[in-house]
Amino acid sequence: MSSDPWGRVDETGTVYVRTAEGEKVVGSWQAGSPEEALAYFERKYEGLVVEIGLLEKRVKTTDLSAKDATAAIDHIRHQVDEHHVVGDLAALTTRLDKLVETVESRREERKVQKAKQTDEARAAKEELVKEAEELAQSEQWRSAGERLRALVDTWKGLPRLDRKSDDELWHRFSHARSAFSKRRKAHFASLDAQREDARKAKERLVAEAESLSNSTDWGGTAARYRELMTEWKAAGRAQREHEDDLWNRFRGAQDVFFAARGEVFAERDAEQTENLKLKEELAVEAEKLVPVTDLKAARAAFRSVNERWEAIGHVPRDARPKVEGRMHAVERALQEAEESEWRRTNPEARARAAGLTGQLQDAVDKLQKQIDTARAAGNDAKADKLARELEGRQALLDQALKGLHEFGG
Repeated sequence: MSSDPWGRVDETGTVYVRTAEGEKVVGSWQAGSPEEALAYFERKYEGLVVEIGLLEKRVKTTDLSAKDATAAIDHIRHQVDEHHVVGDLAALTTRLDKLVETVESRREERKVQKAKQTDEARAAKEELVKEAEELAQSEQWRSAGERLRALVDTWKGLPRLDRKSDDELWHRFSHARSAFSKRRKAHFASLDAQREDARKAKERLVAEAESLSNSTDWGGTAARYRELMTEWKAAGRAQREHEDDLWNRFRGAQDVFFAARGEVFAERDAEQTENLKLKEELAVEAEKLVPVTDLKAARAAFRSVNERWEAIGHVPRDARPKVEGRMHAVERALQEAEESEWRRTNPEARARAAGLTGQLQDAVDKLQKQIDTARAAGNDAKADKLARELEGRQALLDQALKGLHEFGG
């Protein structure tokens, strides 16, 4: 006889499993040792453990329906109840019971979720009906029609409600679409006369556009074409069979004019780009004059550069501020040099500077003598006070001498 915590084999080869209700016969084993018998039925138990584990995982991680999950639980529970395995059957039963609770919980969650989805679908459809009924009164025929078609697509993507509610909402929705369609048809039925007037107006616009296509008055003709386009839009649409042909003629006449203008402008742009290159070279030449060392020579050189600059035509508008700014910077440097030269050679200013320097020099000399006299008399306090005053006057004198030096003195 052989046994383990969950089962045993008696001398006749009968295998038992231990449960809370007592031992249950698992089966009979005659093919080998009792240990082999227990191992065989323990493997069958492990198979149930694996099967339950897989089912637990499916319930938690997939959208397995409650019906299918319950069927799978019942299938495994039947095998556990038949107790043809050796192991902790109570543990398997506990796991199956918990799994039933999980499935029921998920069933309730899905029920609540489905109810929520139904409520959301009802609210969404009511909003669609409300918008459709508002659009039914619109005169924005194209945009409202497109929006109503989009609402239909949205409606088709929503879940169905109970038949009565769904039919009632659809009836209102469909009625709104029909009302809009009738109003739109009535509106366009009244447009035939207006379209004929539009055709005649556009015929006149096409004739003028074609007469202007070979004009070389680029600005005036371009402006007139813009006016013609405004008039074209204001004229409304002609009949469909005329509209495209009129538009092609109208647009074709403009294309001829603007293509010719584009060629002329392209040549002008190429010329202005070359002008920019030449002016940038002159700017470099002018910038070499700074800092100014020989004012007379610098002025003459700048005049030469400026004369050549003026002889060059226009440059691209967006490049103009930068390149002209470089020339203006050189011009300002020359003006500053001229002002500095004028100040340096101005006789009145030089005389004032010389006079101030002489006065300060006399004051310094006088203070120095007073200091020497005070020192000789042993009056150091007075001498120190005069010495401090001397320092201030000496600083003013140094500054005045520096200014005088700038005048060449």
